[in-house]
Amino acid sequence: MRLLNRIAMITGGGSGIGRATAHRFASEGAKVVVADINDESGIKTVEDIEAAGGAGRFVHADVTVAAEVKALVRQTIEVYGGVDILVNNAFFCDGDDILTVDEDLWDKNIRGCLSSVFLCSKAVLPHMIDRRHGAIVNIASVNGLLGLGEEGYSAAKAGIISLTQNIAVRYGEHQVRANAICPGSIQTPAWVPVLEKDPDLFERLSKWYPLQRIGQPEEVAAAALFLASDEASFITGTTLVVDGGLTAGLKRMGEELVGK
Repeated sequence: MRLLNRIAMITGGGSGIGRATAHRFASEGAKVVVADINDESGIKTVEDIEAAGGAGRFVHADVTVAAEVKALVRQTIEVYGGVDILVNNAFFCDGDDILTVDEDLWDKNIRGCLSSVFLCSKAVLPHMIDRRHGAIVNIASVNGLLGLGEEGYSAAKAGIISLTQNIAVRYGEHQVRANAICPGSIQTPAWVPVLEKDPDLFERLSKWYPLQRIGQPEEVAAAALFLASDEASFITGTTLVVDGGLTAGLKRMGEELVGK
């Protein structure tokens, strides 16, 4: 087991990538703390982990609020004795054209995606530094690498990549590693309202991906497991793109340009 007896804290662990990561970490021996604002889904994640023989605990926490983040970390340490792994997965995404996004919506994107990473990282880093051991895995997005719209969300995800690099550089001497993952389109519950309005969206999106399909949460969870484990002990400050080849090149655009 690659995470035997490690303590992992996963934000947004109630669904999607967070839930898949929580299950995968628990199956590899980690004691998992699931943080979410949705009590029902967070509790369900932990119940499923325990039903499979793993160890988990749910903590209600809004990770955009410093006091709740501090309480989350405090409870994790009280119950399990420390924090070995932090997966910053919680996010907020709404609004597209910058001309139609008001300041409040912009701030919600920044707080939900970037400030939450800042607050959680700041809260766990002293404990990781004291123990001279820790791995932070931040879930960014291909939106942080390319201009794909959703400007507030995309700017926040780009900020996560920079913050990840700075944490890695500053705290590497304390044996704390920090890496980011940039997923492409992943089939999570967040897409449900979009697909209700546009049922063929994934079919159209798939044509832009070299692998000709949308990704699954478990595929991002596998990348997070690698980066959190000792198998990645000499990897820090990097951005691992998990996007089915989307950012490698635009084959479909090339084909359309030459009339194929």
